[in-house]
Amino acid sequence: MDDRDRDEESGKFTEEYPQEDFIHALEELGSTGTTDVSDFVGCDRRTAYLKLQSLEEEGKVTSQKVGNALLWKLAK
Repeated sequence: MDDRDRDEESGKFTEEYPQEDFIHALEELGSTGTTDVSDFVGCDRRTAYLKLQSLEEEGKVTSQKVGNALLWKLAK
């Protein structure tokens, strides 16, 4: 059985980790890696990566490859 909450009007599940959580993480942490963001938000690293990638596609954050890691920061 699924423990997530549903929106009463749409019937859709509510987001467990809204975009605002990831924006807030970058506001607090500054330019940082995916693992630091996932630790701050309290989600799996893969979840953080996918959410950050989505935010980057929307132009809200940017990433920069440094070695084998991606550093994320808020878009200007």
